[in-house]
Amino acid sequence: MPKLWTDTVADHRRAVRDAVLDATAALVAEQGLASVAMTQVADRAGIGRATLYKYFPDLESVLAAWHERQVAGHLAQLTAARDRAGTALDRLAAVLHAYAWLSRGHDGSQLAAALHRGAHADAARRRLHDFVRELVAEAARDGRVRTDVPPDELADYVTAALSAAGAAEDAAVARLVAVTLDGLRAAR
Repeated sequence: MPKLWTDTVADHRRAVRDAVLDATAALVAEQGLASVAMTQVADRAGIGRATLYKYFPDLESVLAAWHERQVAGHLAQLTAARDRAGTALDRLAAVLHAYAWLSRGHDGSQLAAALHRGAHADAARRRLHDFVRELVAEAARDGRVRTDVPPDELADYVTAALSAAGAAEDAAVARLVAVTLDGLRAAR
Protein backbone atom coordinates (compact mmCIF):
# COMPACT_ATOMS: atom_id res chain seq x y z
CA MET A 1 0.00 0.00 0.00
CA PRO A 2 1.29 3.46 -0.81
CA LYS A 3 2.16 5.80 2.02
CA LEU A 4 -0.33 8.63 1.74
CA TRP A 5 0.37 10.60 4.91
CA THR A 6 1.95 14.03 4.30
CA ASP A 7 3.02 16.99 6.44
CA THR A 8 -0.32 18.76 6.74
CA VAL A 9 -3.91 17.61 6.93
CA ALA A 10 -4.73 19.53 3.73
CA ASP A 11 -1.81 17.88 1.91
CA HIS A 12 -2.91 14.48 3.22
CA ARG A 13 -6.47 15.00 2.03
CA ARG A 14 -5.23 16.12 -1.38
CA ALA A 15 -2.94 13.07 -1.60
CA VAL A 16 -5.77 10.69 -0.69
CA ARG A 17 -8.12 12.34 -3.17
CA ASP A 18 -5.51 12.20 -5.94
CA ALA A 19 -4.77 8.54 -5.14
CA VAL A 20 -8.48 7.71 -5.39
CA LEU A 21 -8.86 9.55 -8.69
CA ASP A 22 -5.73 7.96 -10.15
CA ALA A 23 -6.78 4.50 -8.97
CA THR A 24 -10.24 4.90 -10.47
CA ALA A 25 -8.86 6.06 -13.81
CA ALA A 26 -6.45 3.11 -13.93
CA LEU A 27 -9.15 0.58 -13.04
CA VAL A 28 -11.57 1.96 -15.62
CA ALA A 29 -8.83 1.84 -18.27
CA GLU A 30 -7.99 -1.76 -17.35
CA GLN A 31 -11.45 -3.24 -16.78
CA GLY A 32 -14.03 -0.90 -18.24
CA LEU A 33 -16.44 1.29 -16.33
CA ALA A 34 -19.06 -1.37 -15.58
CA SER A 35 -16.51 -3.64 -13.85
CA VAL A 36 -15.13 -1.16 -11.31
CA ALA A 37 -16.30 -1.32 -7.70
CA MET A 38 -15.60 1.03 -4.81
CA THR A 39 -13.80 -1.80 -2.97
CA GLN A 40 -11.34 -2.07 -5.85
CA VAL A 41 -10.80 1.68 -5.87
CA ALA A 42 -10.03 1.69 -2.15
CA ASP A 43 -7.63 -1.25 -2.52
CA ARG A 44 -5.83 0.32 -5.50
CA ALA A 45 -5.61 3.71 -3.74
CA GLY A 46 -4.18 2.10 -0.62
CA ILE A 47 -6.95 3.20 1.72
CA GLY A 48 -9.80 1.53 3.56
CA ARG A 49 -13.33 1.52 2.22
CA ALA A 50 -14.53 3.65 5.15
CA THR A 51 -11.95 6.28 4.26
CA LEU A 52 -13.00 6.19 0.61
CA TYR A 53 -16.63 6.75 1.57
CA LYS A 54 -15.60 9.78 3.67
CA TYR A 55 -14.36 11.34 0.43
CA PHE A 56 -16.87 10.05 -2.12
CA PRO A 57 -20.35 8.54 -1.69
CA ASP A 58 -20.22 6.48 -4.89
CA LEU A 59 -18.29 5.72 -8.06
CA GLU A 60 -20.20 8.34 -10.05
CA SER A 61 -18.94 11.09 -7.73
CA VAL A 62 -15.38 9.78 -8.04
CA LEU A 63 -15.67 9.91 -11.83
CA ALA A 64 -17.12 13.42 -11.71
CA ALA A 65 -14.19 14.56 -9.54
CA TRP A 66 -11.69 12.89 -11.87
CA HIS A 67 -13.32 14.58 -14.85
CA GLU A 68 -13.23 17.95 -13.08
CA ARG A 69 -9.51 17.47 -12.48
CA GLN A 70 -9.03 16.68 -16.18
CA VAL A 71 -11.02 19.75 -17.20
CA ALA A 72 -8.98 21.99 -14.90
CA GLY A 73 -5.80 20.59 -16.42
CA HIS A 74 -7.08 21.18 -19.94
CA LEU A 75 -8.07 24.76 -19.12
CA ALA A 76 -4.60 25.32 -17.66
CA GLN A 77 -3.09 24.07 -20.93
CA LEU A 78 -5.35 26.37 -22.96
CA THR A 79 -4.45 29.29 -20.71
CA ALA A 80 -0.75 28.55 -21.16
CA ALA A 81 -1.19 28.39 -24.94
CA ARG A 82 -3.00 31.72 -24.87
CA ASP A 83 -0.38 33.35 -22.68
CA ARG A 84 2.50 32.31 -24.96
CA ALA A 85 1.01 34.02 -28.03
CA GLY A 86 1.20 37.66 -29.08
CA THR A 87 -1.75 39.35 -30.79
CA ALA A 88 -5.40 38.65 -30.05
CA LEU A 89 -5.69 36.55 -33.22
CA ASP A 90 -2.48 34.70 -32.36
CA ARG A 91 -3.85 33.92 -28.89
CA LEU A 92 -7.11 32.66 -30.39
CA ALA A 93 -5.26 30.52 -32.93
CA ALA A 94 -2.97 29.08 -30.24
CA VAL A 95 -5.96 28.12 -28.11
CA LEU A 96 -7.80 26.58 -31.05
CA HIS A 97 -4.75 24.48 -31.94
CA ALA A 98 -4.35 23.37 -28.33
CA TYR A 99 -8.07 22.60 -28.00
CA ALA A 100 -8.06 20.53 -31.19
CA TRP A 101 -5.14 18.45 -29.93
CA LEU A 102 -6.80 18.00 -26.55
CA SER A 103 -9.97 16.90 -28.35
CA ARG A 104 -8.01 14.08 -29.98
CA GLY A 105 -7.87 12.31 -26.64
CA HIS A 106 -11.63 12.00 -26.39
CA ASP A 107 -13.56 9.16 -27.83
CA GLY A 108 -17.04 7.72 -27.86
CA SER A 109 -16.28 5.19 -25.14
CA GLN A 110 -18.53 4.24 -22.28
CA LEU A 111 -16.33 6.30 -19.94
CA ALA A 112 -16.56 9.39 -22.15
CA ALA A 113 -20.33 9.03 -22.32
CA ALA A 114 -20.54 8.76 -18.53
CA LEU A 115 -18.29 11.76 -17.96
CA HIS A 116 -19.83 14.12 -20.49
CA ARG A 117 -23.27 14.29 -18.95
CA GLY A 118 -24.61 15.96 -15.87
CA ALA A 119 -24.11 19.28 -14.13
CA HIS A 120 -20.33 19.03 -13.83
CA ALA A 121 -20.02 18.45 -17.58
CA ASP A 122 -22.34 21.36 -18.32
CA ALA A 123 -20.21 23.60 -16.09
CA ALA A 124 -17.06 22.46 -17.89
CA ARG A 125 -18.58 23.21 -21.29
CA ARG A 126 -19.62 26.65 -20.03
CA ARG A 127 -16.10 27.45 -18.81
CA LEU A 128 -14.63 26.42 -22.16
CA HIS A 129 -17.26 28.39 -24.04
CA ASP A 130 -16.63 31.53 -21.95
CA PHE A 131 -12.87 31.19 -22.39
CA VAL A 132 -13.16 30.93 -26.18
CA ARG A 133 -15.84 33.64 -26.36
CA GLU A 134 -13.53 36.13 -24.64
CA LEU A 135 -10.73 35.36 -27.10
CA VAL A 136 -13.09 35.73 -30.05
CA ALA A 137 -14.44 39.04 -28.69
CA GLU A 138 -10.91 40.35 -28.16
CA ALA A 139 -9.88 39.44 -31.71
CA ALA A 140 -13.11 41.02 -33.03
CA ARG A 141 -12.29 44.26 -31.19
CA ASP A 142 -8.92 44.21 -32.95
CA GLY A 143 -10.71 43.86 -36.30
CA ARG A 144 -9.26 40.39 -36.96
CA VAL A 145 -12.43 38.35 -36.38
CA ARG A 146 -15.81 38.92 -37.99
CA THR A 147 -18.31 41.05 -36.12
CA ASP A 148 -21.44 40.12 -38.05
CA VAL A 149 -21.92 37.11 -35.75
CA PRO A 150 -21.94 37.52 -31.95
CA PRO A 151 -18.91 36.12 -30.07
CA ASP A 152 -21.20 33.67 -28.20
CA GLU A 153 -22.28 32.09 -31.47
CA LEU A 154 -18.73 32.03 -32.83
CA ALA A 155 -17.55 30.30 -29.66
CA ASP A 156 -20.24 27.64 -30.21
CA TYR A 157 -19.10 27.30 -33.83
CA VAL A 158 -15.46 26.89 -32.83
CA THR A 159 -15.99 24.28 -30.14
CA ALA A 160 -18.40 22.29 -32.30
CA ALA A 161 -16.13 22.40 -35.34
CA LEU A 162 -13.02 21.39 -33.42
CA SER A 163 -14.73 18.54 -31.63
CA ALA A 164 -14.35 16.78 -34.99
CA ALA A 165 -10.62 16.61 -34.25
CA GLY A 166 -11.33 13.74 -31.85
CA ALA A 167 -11.07 11.14 -34.59
CA ALA A 168 -8.86 13.07 -37.02
CA GLU A 169 -5.34 12.18 -38.09
CA ASP A 170 -2.50 14.60 -37.27
CA ALA A 171 -2.50 16.44 -40.60
CA ALA A 172 -6.28 16.67 -40.56
CA VAL A 173 -6.22 18.39 -37.17
CA ALA A 174 -4.07 21.21 -38.53
CA ARG A 175 -6.33 21.58 -41.57
CA LEU A 176 -9.45 21.60 -39.39
CA VAL A 177 -8.02 24.40 -37.23
CA ALA A 178 -7.07 26.38 -40.36
CA VAL A 179 -10.58 26.03 -41.81
CA THR A 180 -12.13 27.03 -38.48
CA LEU A 181 -9.90 30.10 -38.25
CA ASP A 182 -10.80 31.03 -41.84
CA GLY A 183 -14.47 30.93 -40.84
CA LEU A 184 -13.76 33.40 -38.03
CA ARG A 185 -11.66 35.92 -39.92
CA ALA A 186 -13.05 39.34 -40.70
CA ALA A 187 -13.68 40.08 -44.38
CA ARG A 188 -10.96 42.16 -45.97
